Amino acid sequence: MDDFDHKLLGLLRADARASVALLAHRLGVARTTITNRMARLEKAGVIVGYTVQLRPAAQRDAIAAWMSIAVDGNQAREVIASLLGEPGVVALHDTNGRWDLLAEVRAATLDGLASVLERVRLIRGISATETSIHLTSYKLS
Repeated sequence: MDDFDHKLLGLLRADARASVALLAHRLGVARTTITNRMARLEKAGVIVGYTVQLRPAAQRDAIAAWMSIAVDGNQAREVIASLLGEPGVVALHDTNGRWDLLAEVRAATLDGLASVLERVRLIRGISATETSIHLTSYKLS
């Protein structure tokens, strides 16, 4: 992936419903360039889907969890691109220490959460994960 791919992915992350014409205008290229790049990124598995993101408060009954992720070698960009395409991942953070990434995951049921965790663990470049279910939040005044 080059800088153009990263710019295109950034625009799609901000608005996955953006038209090809709008993306082409914002990036200063022809629509066919956008169409070809998106097809190539889909074929390569970088773009794995298009989804709607909901505010966490809109999913009050959803199960939330934090997933710490270790990435093999220098595969962070590929792993991040895959994680951003996973519908169960609602937030993704770069971190330091033992874990490379911290993902907030959500699912409606425990079975759904298990499916999300399984899909994430199958992403090439992920060497280890550790997941904790979010039980309660406390606000400090």
